[in-house]
Amino acid sequence: MNNRNEIRFLLNGAEVAAGDVAADRTLLDYLRLERRLKGTKEGCAEGDCGACTVLVGRLDGGVLKYETVNACIRFLASLDGCHVVTIEHLRGENGGLHPIQQAMVDFHGSQCGFCTPGFVMSLYALWMGNPEPTEPQVETAIQGNLCRCTGYQPIIAAAMAANRYGTPANDFLEAERAEITRRLSALNDGKRVVTGPEDNRAIIPADVDDFAAVLEEFPNATIVAGSTDVGLWVTKFMRPIGPAVFIGNLSGLKSIALTDDTLEIGAGVTYTEAQDAIREAFPHLEAYWDRIAGQQVRNMGTIGGNIANGSPIGDTPPVLIALGAEIVLRRGAEQRTLRLEDFFIEYGKQDRHKSEFVESIIIPRAAPGQRDAAYKISKRRDEDISSVAAGFSVTVENGVITGCRLAFGGMAGTPKRAAAAEAALTGQPWNQAVFTAAGKALEADFTPLSDWRASADYRTSVARNLLQRFFLSHDEATGEPVDLMTA
Repeated sequence: MNNRNEIRFLLNGAEVAAGDVAADRTLLDYLRLERRLKGTKEGCAEGDCGACTVLVGRLDGGVLKYETVNACIRFLASLDGCHVVTIEHLRGENGGLHPIQQAMVDFHGSQCGFCTPGFVMSLYALWMGNPEPTEPQVETAIQGNLCRCTGYQPIIAAAMAANRYGTPANDFLEAERAEITRRLSALNDGKRVVTGPEDNRAIIPADVDDFAAVLEEFPNATIVAGSTDVGLWVTKFMRPIGPAVFIGNLSGLKSIALTDDTLEIGAGVTYTEAQDAIREAFPHLEAYWDRIAGQQVRNMGTIGGNIANGSPIGDTPPVLIALGAEIVLRRGAEQRTLRLEDFFIEYGKQDRHKSEFVESIIIPRAAPGQRDAAYKISKRRDEDISSVAAGFSVTVENGVITGCRLAFGGMAGTPKRAAAAEAALTGQPWNQAVFTAAGKALEADFTPLSDWRASADYRTSVARNLLQRFFLSHDEATGEPVDLMTA
């Protein structure tokens, strides 16, 4: 294959051809140190505070879509074929302030100003897609942005007033959309990209088949999908990642297929891209999905990556295990299908062979009588890692529990089903005493650790209480969901 040795992308209005791009070079360092674009700030260097927020536009089926991302953990090599928009590029009519910027001024949305560019970029993305947002929609859009001075009410007020200052139809990015689409299309030459020094090489496969070939050639390579975990390996642990294979551009890993029986999601689908299908197929996951990190991380992070990294506190494995999900693994041209719960062997060890990668996730749709729930407990409500995560799926026929899958994260070295609690429920009537007994049986299933997120006793209590919450969230006579906040 005829390779290309440079990363090509658009930065604001200019075309960039960057050669010798190391695998661990972050977008934030490139913007600030090489391009001297200082509006994009470094606050946490872990995708948590949002001060580094920029927009990244990518063609999706020929349609140009912009999303907020954290520049501090986004690698430069992942931006091949993209349009990066920083705060310096924003402008209003006649060269004045952009409507979002003017609203932030008028509603006193800034004090020290350090976080302000990141907030502006997050609100800009919201305004482009939803110029008349509700307050909860604004809060969701800025989950990934931290303000240390003003509190959030002035910022929310600015977001809700921004459309008075100008509409998205008259925005400069909208005016440039056709031209940017043409320029990005011209950058796509279908070649594999290999760049960077030999010991820190970045590789961008041309397609999924080429990805499989790259892994056979470099079986120990780091696979980088959204970089929401790998980014911290570099910024926090100073861990080498080269050679690294960047797969965010692979449309072949972005498929979403919803049928009457299953939802199949490509491993490269981000949380944001999956959200509509998840909402339709599994309504009980809608609120849970909005609590996975913040918007920038949901735009970057992938479901396949959340599974493949094997973390015991990943948000998606417990709820997907409860639903009976399977994954498709691929090495070269060979595929194999595995129950998701069997993928996790022990802490830090998964059933993934050399040169093998997660290709897709298959989730069965709910059957008649199936009652499902998902819960996340964390120190902060928004944009925090789980102390305990749980997915429950219980089938009830004529008042008797005939099937049961209870899965937890944060309770063991892997995401894990609660076999003893399941046994205590199966074959029993749907009532409080049975669920109380199942909660006690959890002590035979798990011996959780204490850490700075939660103590072992707290985790055990939470797990028991979540089972009770699940029971109380369904009408005992009809099985219909009950809103405990209004009951």
